[in-house]
Amino acid sequence: MWKLLAMSAPRKSASHPTPNQDIIIVGGGHNGLVCAAYLARAGLKVTVLERRHVLGGAAVTEEFHPGFRNSVAAYTVSLLNPKVIADLELHRHGLKIIERKLGNFLPREDGYLLAGEGVTQQQVSKYSARDAQQLDAYEARLETIADTLRAMVLQTPPNLREGGWAGAMPEVFKALNLSGKLGSLDLTAKRDLLDLFSKSAGDWLDGWFESEPVKALFGFDSIVGNYASPYTPGSAYVLLHHVFGDVNGKKGVWGHALGGMGAITQAMAAACRERGVELRTDAPVKEILTDGHTAQGVLLESGEVLYARAVVSNLNPKLLFGSMIDPTVLPTDFNERIAHYKCGSGTFRMNLALSELPSFTCLPGPGDHLSAGIIMAPSLDYMDRAWSDARRHGWSREPIIEMLIPSTQDDSLAPPGQHVASLFCQHVAPVLPGGRSWDDHREEVADLMIETVDKWAPGFKKSVLGRQALSPLDLERIFGLTGGDIFHGALSLDQLFSARPVLGHADHRSPVAGLYQCGSGTHPGGGVTGAPGHNAAREILKDFKRR
Repeated sequence: MWKLLAMSAPRKSASHPTPNQDIIIVGGGHNGLVCAAYLARAGLKVTVLERRHVLGGAAVTEEFHPGFRNSVAAYTVSLLNPKVIADLELHRHGLKIIERKLGNFLPREDGYLLAGEGVTQQQVSKYSARDAQQLDAYEARLETIADTLRAMVLQTPPNLREGGWAGAMPEVFKALNLSGKLGSLDLTAKRDLLDLFSKSAGDWLDGWFESEPVKALFGFDSIVGNYASPYTPGSAYVLLHHVFGDVNGKKGVWGHALGGMGAITQAMAAACRERGVELRTDAPVKEILTDGHTAQGVLLESGEVLYARAVVSNLNPKLLFGSMIDPTVLPTDFNERIAHYKCGSGTFRMNLALSELPSFTCLPGPGDHLSAGIIMAPSLDYMDRAWSDARRHGWSREPIIEMLIPSTQDDSLAPPGQHVASLFCQHVAPVLPGGRSWDDHREEVADLMIETVDKWAPGFKKSVLGRQALSPLDLERIFGLTGGDIFHGALSLDQLFSARPVLGHADHRSPVAGLYQCGSGTHPGGGVTGAPGHNAAREILKDFKRR
């Protein structure tokens, strides 16, 4: 990557303030840190401003009960891009990721289903010999599509824009490059690609399998962070989105960062410091400053003003454009599109301090199954009912819960002999119907979640020593996740690729010159990937080089 410090700064009129630095990044979450590290490696002077007392955004490890630490928001790793890990030398900065001993554990009243290397086929055969025979073909065809899209994760999408041929030609070349990748797929894969982008996960899985447990095992991925039924059209893509990743070179595997998710962002912060990035915490930004056409800098809530040659936002697009910039400097249609940008994950997040490990009725005692993602949602119909119930009532009375117990593999998180658990709970309404507040119902729903686990693992409730309950409103307040949306915007077809966040601005640039976006509200979307930060840095450096 080229060095930029030797380049002359652009000439400024007297009315323009002198910038304090080249780049200000608003939001010290993982994508902001990734973007900062790449820009600083190219020689730019970069400052990152984080509202909270700790860097990392939603990927942080914090003490939530005396002596108990956990990944309090984002809680598991797979989608973190290998190129980002290598370029930022995260392993040298202390990051170590280990695989789960088993991928998933699905308890049921009639038994259980385990998934993981070397065990899935035998486990599936307990419920259906036909489904066990289908597994290899299913995984191979899904992996073909995942590989194709995986290759596009670090690309900037073709960006439809107004203007003449000079502006259009680079986007034409991008589109041709994309069509070449898709053109290399055989007809079966092209049909699968269409299905996965347009169908529901339920319809996709119904076409492959006959057994309800098997469909539930795979279908859970389609509603993770997705406030929808597994039978909602487009949910098949969310399923696909969750198989993009790898851990230590093994595709589709999920793992744990030793020390929690904060170990990832602390390693990123160390890479930034080594490259000269200024990292500021407790520095909430109130407003993006412009001269009516171009971003000039930021106003902090403290009253401090910082000027820069460019401003980069790591925030949800709805938060950035809806409350942090003068709407009159944005096109009317753009403002309307952002107002209708869909956010809301239907997620209720809990962290629990446990006196002992749970024992499940269907598979009692300790074992590798307790290191897996424990999915308490026995069928697609159960998931569908949970969503319908949440829409009417505000939360499902029979919720979907995935539990991870990271202390089974990482004893740094809890006192000896005790454990921490992450509960990722769905479905709950991002905004409660009837004008009710989540502040009035948080503890009631937290009780329900613990009681639901207790039904599968009797005695679990008694083992809970302490808890942290985070409603969608809490996730928004604390981490800036608008509507509790863990993806910074729904992963629906109208908000993907060239349309993320808005058609015409998929290239990380905004309608305001010098204002960029690097967060999960841009391609390729949510999850702890680092890809949006990587891609945004590349586009910013192109613009600085042109200057």
